[in-house]
Formats: sequence, structure tokens, C-alpha cells
Amino acid sequence: MSTRFIDTYGYDTKLVVPDQPWAIYGHPTNFNYFVTTPLVPAVSAGRQYQSGIKKAHTRRRYVNDPSPSNVSSHNYAYVDDPGRRVGNAIPGWAFILDDGTEKRQFTTTGDVVTLIAYLEDSLKKDTRLYTQGASTVIKAASADG
Repeated sequence: MSTRFIDTYGYDTKLVVPDQPWAIYGHPTNFNYFVTTPLVPAVSAGRQYQSGIKKAHTRRRYVNDPSPSNVSSHNYAYVDDPGRRVGNAIPGWAFILDDGTEKRQFTTTGDVVTLIAYLEDSLKKDTRLYTQGASTVIKAASADG
């Protein structure tokens, strides 16, 4: 039986861009191949069990019910999971990075201008950025700043 490498991150991992309100979604190893400073996965606060009190109210069995029933006040519990997504949807829009050797697709919640500004300062080598519009060649960040 062979030993398999189990990766804890998937292609929908949220990567934190330092000092930016937007994020990049993708496999950390794939994205970090292109940039000089690796991005780290976002740390989720985790699930928290919350509780609340539902106020007393009336409930109709159907539209225009002539005799609605009364529901008394009661406690309820729910799970608050800030990292939860509905379905398989990844937020944002897709873009592709291609440096001539590797070509990988990612998703971001930022706009094109802020993404290009970030990449201009952090790419290891000249890379073509494919977005929903035209493709753009972004020059690598110079070592002398």
C-alpha cells in the first residue's frame, strides 16, 4: 500500500493579501510559486454556538387564515460559522497567471486595478495576467525597489 500525501488546503482556500480588504482564492502552493512573499491562508475564527430568544408571535397556517395560532417566546440555538460558504461557489472573479512555465487559475474579490498593483510589487518574474478583458504582461518586481 502506498503512502499518499494529504493536503489540508484545497483550491478554494482563502489567501490573505497583506493590508488589503480583498482576498485571493486558490491553492497556496500554486499562488506562492508566482510571488516573492508567500500568502498565508486566512485563519477562520471557527464555529461558535450561539443562542437567542425568539419573541412571542402569531403564526398563520395559510394565507388569510382566520384563526392564527399563538407561539410563545422560546430559546433557540444555532451555529455561527464565519468560514462557511453556500454550495461550491467561490466568491469573486477568475484570473489566470502564466509565466511561460506554469499557468494557474485563481479567484479574487478585488478589482483588476488593485490586483495588478499588488502583482507589480510581488511577482518573481514577468508574468501574463489573463482577466475577463484583455491579457496583460506584468513585469517582475525589481530587486532594487
